[in-house]
Amino acid sequence: MQINLAHLRERSTTGAPIDFAVFDARSNSGTQSDNSRLLDQLTMKARVAGLKVDQAALAYSEHGRIKFFGSKNLVEHLSRSGLPGWTHQIDV
Repeated sequence: MQINLAHLRERSTTGAPIDFAVFDARSNSGTQSDNSRLLDQLTMKARVAGLKVDQAALAYSEHGRIKFFGSKNLVEHLSRSGLPGWTHQIDV
């Protein structure tokens, strides 16, 4: 199975670059603990694939709306800016 991901670099509020990954995924149960485990697994897979990831989040549709789960600052940024375009796929 392949998961879409967006791997991007943007400037933080301090001006330093931040590399982040957004995964097109949600745990089967949708619980916070299972989403957290899935995010950790996908982040590790992205790093093993050679991607630098400072912050990460899951993006999924729920009741017709895009929801984000993950690093607080990244989730806040994504909530304001929207879902980025997918840049990669990883096998899970």
